[in-house]
Amino acid sequence: MKHVIVYRNKERYAGWPANYGIWNWGDEIVTGFTLTYHDNQGGFHYRDKDKVTETIQSRSLDGGMTWTNSPAPLIAPGNIGLASDEHMNLDLGPVENRVNAPKPFNGSIDTTTPDFSLLCSRNALKAGASSWFYISKDRCHHWDGPYTIPMFNQLGIAARTDYLTYGPQNPKKLTLLLSSTKPDGDQGRVFCAQSTDGGQNFLFKSWLRENPEGLDIMPSSVKLDSGSIITAVRCRNTIQNHCWIDLIRSDDDGANWNYISTPVPETGIAGNPPAMLKLPDNRIALMYGYRSYNSFNSYFNDPQSGIHCVISEDEGETWNTKVTLREDAGNQDIGYPRAIVREDGQIVVVYYYNDSTEGERYIAATIWKP
Repeated sequence: MKHVIVYRNKERYAGWPANYGIWNWGDEIVTGFTLTYHDNQGGFHYRDKDKVTETIQSRSLDGGMTWTNSPAPLIAPGNIGLASDEHMNLDLGPVENRVNAPKPFNGSIDTTTPDFSLLCSRNALKAGASSWFYISKDRCHHWDGPYTIPMFNQLGIAARTDYLTYGPQNPKKLTLLLSSTKPDGDQGRVFCAQSTDGGQNFLFKSWLRENPEGLDIMPSSVKLDSGSIITAVRCRNTIQNHCWIDLIRSDDDGANWNYISTPVPETGIAGNPPAMLKLPDNRIALMYGYRSYNSFNSYFNDPQSGIHCVISEDEGETWNTKVTLREDAGNQDIGYPRAIVREDGQIVVVYYYNDSTEGERYIAATIWKP
């Protein structure tokens, strides 16, 4: 395994790649993160909520070994970092009233365009959350948007990037896996939406679990060779604060879903989202961050915070013993991975990390071959 720095600045707080996306074309990889300022009094996340956030895009041309960083080439509602309202004391009001508010998409997406990518984002997590998307046709050098994601009669939609395409047989078909509020306005539950006309219209298709135990958010999905879909979901029992990752499967293109397994029975305090992908040999790899309780003196024998992976050889029915990529973080404020697999079979997983409680949060990547 090789650990590399994607972005690090002692004066700044860099976090949450899972709120963005990751795309690759051979050894060219693009991802993103939120950039703000460090504050030891910031709460669970050690960031300064009085400062405005910004969105940074990272690009590697050598399979993740080295990276360049620059402001993301997109227009953001309210001119703040994407998915950042929860991390600022600044209240910009509803997204539809902001400068650069999302607009309906009147074009037509062709998912087979060689350099196509799609990015989903949101402003909040609970009732009142709005979501939107961008499209790029040039490997993320330019993003068109923001374009509105429908509310689907929900009190809030909190989108991160999780989409499926269908190749030359259906170039205008897109499936989105999205997080929604529950009927009481709290997060969250996951549903499937689909477009068959190149993104002009997205229709609600199904709940993965309409009434989950506690909280279901932040899906990560893989389409199997058979056409079936498996989706890993970040879960939390809000009463017991138990956090884990479940796997849910659809064999009918998202119309119906069934629980398959629990790849990760414990992800630590507050939990962490999955980053799941299919390896060249058809095994499934799922990476996640573990957030230790040790910082809060709850469990004296709790493992240190770190980044791990579990692997399935039977499409998620069972999972091998976890592989620890690293377990040397200073405290729980880590994780939120995104991952791709290179043509040579090596995984590049990007996440945010820290070396000490008082130290800066930075973006790192681990390159390894299962």
